[in-house]
Amino acid sequence: MLKGKNVVLRLFTEEDLKEFSALDADVVARGEYYPIGLRPDAVLHRRFNDTGLWDKDIGHMLITTHDGRMIGTIFFFQGTPYRVGYEVGYWILRPPERGKGYMTEALRIFTAYLFEVKEIPRLELAILPGNDASRRVAEKCGFKLDGVMRKQYFCHGRYHDLQVWSLLREESPTLADALAG
Repeated sequence: MLKGKNVVLRLFTEEDLKEFSALDADVVARGEYYPIGLRPDAVLHRRFNDTGLWDKDIGHMLITTHDGRMIGTIFFFQGTPYRVGYEVGYWILRPPERGKGYMTEALRIFTAYLFEVKEIPRLELAILPGNDASRRVAEKCGFKLDGVMRKQYFCHGRYHDLQVWSLLREESPTLADALAG
């Protein structure tokens, strides 16, 4: 468990799956920038039973408040096997909780944690142009824009460009500093 000033990042428990599945299934609440594909509960339960949703090259954590309220999720995965590092994704599950700084704190802690436990030189974010909230989170956490991949992502019935942002190991705060805020 990683406790920041306002958020807690922790691994999933079996008890979390029902609430997470319900929030995940609300495609309208996801907003215009998050994928709208649906995932059967059985798939989530199978992945949880196989790995606890944390494995060598893919891992998910919940973002909660200090009183345990589930507010988001943050995850890493290896997109292309020949590239070093991981891509990080994140999502505030409850729209009223957006814009409160939770994700900036969570991303800062999560990236510092990954650099502590993984032998990687960089982390990446893929952000749709126009997603100003996500761009601001990236900038506040020290990510730099690397470039744009044209028509890289299919969502909401059409192809979108993706901005690639990166954070290098030497640009990241230590885990202790990230947790202290």
